[in-house]
Amino acid sequence: MKIVIPQGFTLAVTSAGFKTPGKTDLALAVSDVPAAAAGVFTRNQFKAAPVQIGQHILHERDQARAVLINTGQANACTGAEGLANCRLTQEMVAVVTGLAPSEILPASTGVIGAQLRMDAWQQAIPRLVENMGGADIEDFASAIMTTDAFPKYAGEQFRMGAGMVSIAAVAKGAGMICPNMATMLSVVLCDAAVDSASWRELFPRAVAATFNRATVDGDTSTNDTLYALANGVSGVQIQNEDDFAVLEAAVTRVLAKLAYMLVQDGEGATKVLHIRVSGADCAGDAEQCARTVGHSQLVKTAMYGRDANWGRIVAAVGRCGVPFNPADLVVNVCGVELFKREQPTTLDFDSLLSEALAQRDINIDISLGDGPGVYTLLASDLSHEYVSINADYRS
Repeated sequence: MKIVIPQGFTLAVTSAGFKTPGKTDLALAVSDVPAAAAGVFTRNQFKAAPVQIGQHILHERDQARAVLINTGQANACTGAEGLANCRLTQEMVAVVTGLAPSEILPASTGVIGAQLRMDAWQQAIPRLVENMGGADIEDFASAIMTTDAFPKYAGEQFRMGAGMVSIAAVAKGAGMICPNMATMLSVVLCDAAVDSASWRELFPRAVAATFNRATVDGDTSTNDTLYALANGVSGVQIQNEDDFAVLEAAVTRVLAKLAYMLVQDGEGATKVLHIRVSGADCAGDAEQCARTVGHSQLVKTAMYGRDANWGRIVAAVGRCGVPFNPADLVVNVCGVELFKREQPTTLDFDSLLSEALAQRDINIDISLGDGPGVYTLLASDLSHEYVSINADYRS
């Protein structure tokens, strides 16, 4: 899938050897001109050094020129030394690019607690900058992976007036996936001209509708970061509410594609569960119910085992903590009605679902009654491989 790099952006990747020799693990995206900058960050109380610095930059200024990402070292829970090292990486890039350190937005991912290997940074930065323009979106996405099985990238192009707007985005994430945000790094690049205030207002809504509706294991990391730059190089001006609505819809579609990939690539995952709860008293109740089902280890293992175990779903709904009348509960899996009127249906659902449960995408529809609340969550199943990956992650 070829994704066009938006006008006015150049990308570079290199291997610094932070964890695996020869694997690209350092990435840089640079805008030719100052770009409107937005960010959405983890709500974990232990925020990694690059998260703290990125938040500070975006609090002080509404534009940026670059995003710098490393893998292999999270630079989280590293104290004052970690903050100083993060700033030093910005300064290293600034010296060889002519940018100001405060124009460079940092992000890191990897093992928590390890200090950055500054000797490796010093050797890698010149190579990284020499490679400017030599990477495409797939290269950039590959360079920011950790336990990901495949690079995650998406984009759109659409006409607005006489011009063409391009959006390209990447994401990293496979484990510790749960809001807020989904545990991940993401970068969105756009060549439309949009004022910084509107650009920033867009992303909390887009993230709420996409990344925050994805879960693998219920864990939220210390490093979750989304950065978004819009540089206006296409010449297309976002001038009114209609233009902005078109832009926001396109960004949301791109992030939705990435959110699906995060769950699809959940560590050890074999299924994507599309859990839709309707009929709740409000959207918040529907969300709480969906998350209880999506985080249930019994539900997740049943889906991994291709077991139409309605009892696990019903039990999770029953303990979700939202009000509903049990007599109103209806549960459908892949279009087959499994539970209604407080008991299982008489259908031979094991036979009816044998083929459907072998597929990657599994639809779980839960109706709590006739209320207006609706929510949809993407969740993964839980396999033996998840335990193997995370048991060996640090060692």
